[in-house]
Amino acid sequence: MKDNKIFELIDAEKQRQSEGLELIPSENYASAEVREAMGSVFTNKYSEGYPGFNSLDGSDDEVLSIEPDNYRYYGGQQNTDKIERLAIARARRLFHADHANVQPHSGAQANNAVYNAWLEPGDTVLGMNLGHGGHLTHGAPVTQSAKIYNFVSYGVNPETGDIDYDEMARLAAEHQPKIILVGYSAFSKIPDFDRVAEIAKDIPDCLLMADMAHVAGLIAGGAHPNPLDHGFHVMTTTTHKTLRGPRGGLILSRGKVSSPLKKPEHTLENIPTLIDRSVFPGTQGGPLMHIVAAKAVALYEAEQVSFQNYAREVVSNAKVLADALMAHGFKLVGGGTKNHLILVDMMASFGIDGKIMETMMDKVGLTLNANAIPNDTLPPFRPSGIRLGTAAITTRGMSRNEMIKIGSWMRRIAEICVEINSGRQPENAFTNELTAIREEVRQIAEIFPIPGIQY
Repeated sequence: MKDNKIFELIDAEKQRQSEGLELIPSENYASAEVREAMGSVFTNKYSEGYPGFNSLDGSDDEVLSIEPDNYRYYGGQQNTDKIERLAIARARRLFHADHANVQPHSGAQANNAVYNAWLEPGDTVLGMNLGHGGHLTHGAPVTQSAKIYNFVSYGVNPETGDIDYDEMARLAAEHQPKIILVGYSAFSKIPDFDRVAEIAKDIPDCLLMADMAHVAGLIAGGAHPNPLDHGFHVMTTTTHKTLRGPRGGLILSRGKVSSPLKKPEHTLENIPTLIDRSVFPGTQGGPLMHIVAAKAVALYEAEQVSFQNYAREVVSNAKVLADALMAHGFKLVGGGTKNHLILVDMMASFGIDGKIMETMMDKVGLTLNANAIPNDTLPPFRPSGIRLGTAAITTRGMSRNEMIKIGSWMRRIAEICVEINSGRQPENAFTNELTAIREEVRQIAEIFPIPGIQY
């Protein structure tokens, strides 16, 4: 008997996605093949442990030609071992890593596993301030990790929007952190990884960790520098966002890879194995093998030349959209963007908070999110800014003309928000205009359908 209520809601969501434009920078559209793997029979299989690491160099065929020296706790792993080995090998090739753990259920789980691998309770982590664009898992007091470890936060320069490296260096020298973490959820610049590595050089046993959840797809596509090429020991990421895979996590590392059955010495060289032991059995049980299969498909897609073109177009579209918004009077944190993400100060631009803009954009089928800006004086649920990006709309094939059109829509919607918020006119005075914009959005969405989704 079919659960009609759930499948009706799935159809409704398919319609919402198909008829609107997704501007949230942490969202994207997974391919039909990725979604097919997610819905496969591998959801039925337990696979606690690992598939072995013998001969993971070379092509997919070479990896599959070697019988795994598996470390599983269940039988029936003939196919799961091969799928996980392919996922590991593809991730290693894409990100120039010595090792990849493809089992984390999310980016947050990936980060927690790295902390657990390297830190003792009370050890210090130096990460980006949440209010300046960092992530919850980088030290927000409400998180579990913040109750275990000592997080010290560096910020960004509000004028340039870039990391305050002088502050980072001062805090690193003062607190001698065990991890220096570069990562963010609302940051539109490219980190100076070499400078961070230089800051960490004189701190004993300091692990350099990069949380690249937002830009992993750009790194894979060659449109953003890879921290592992600049002296970082570990890179974590989600597998959705710009990487266009399933919702999940991934940990990439440099160092010596060995059997996870034996605890290695606690050294930076052994971080790959320390991380494996931290993921399982340290912080997770059985991996989600249908998700691992989908990650493998996404990594295969990211190895193609077409994905390199996509990554470059994401960055190009973001610059065009940023320029269009600034031409329409929007004040951007940092004065633009160097990646896929744009952070707008709505209070400085139009005297309204980000939540008002988010809500009105939703009414016309343009989805973004309210977001704090550096040194924001407004509460988190009604912050001063909005956050948007170009990863999803670029997947649909949109380019320069569509970015300019989105900029003009956003200007008019901001003007309407100002009129309503000031009390000069009620919302119903703009019903016809909002309906007309909604129809324009729907027409553009129809011209650029979501790949692999029929509606």
